[in-house]
Amino acid sequence: MTTSLSTSGEALEAQFGRRVAARLSGGTHALPHDIGERLRVARTQALARRRLPARAPVVVASGGTATLGNVWWTRLGAVLPLVALVAGLITISAWQEDQRASELAEVDSALLTDDLPPAAYTDPGFAQFLKSEATSNR
Repeated sequence: MTTSLSTSGEALEAQFGRRVAARLSGGTHALPHDIGERLRVARTQALARRRLPARAPVVVASGGTATLGNVWWTRLGAVLPLVALVAGLITISAWQEDQRASELAEVDSALLTDDLPPAAYTDPGFAQFLKSEATSNR
């Protein structure tokens, strides 16, 4: 059934091509000779460049497995973006971990170089003192 569909499609395409060519050729007698010649040459070049029908892929048996030409390169081309994505995600994760570590180091160094001992920040009375100071400064 597929071959009949492709054959009828090819027939319709050929018929359409003939109609277009007839329509283009029909109006050339009213044009000046040099323009008609340029159009004829352009049509000839277009026919020479037209697409040839696609050939079916060649199946090559190698070591008990069938491969379609160079499927190895196709698979590599499909896997390569995935490898790049994973490498990018790992790099981003490592960079974020480094950023977090540097932020924690900044907080630690600020706590250790401050005049207050670190235990003062965990004291509930000190937290209440800070809140009352903040409201009285407003």
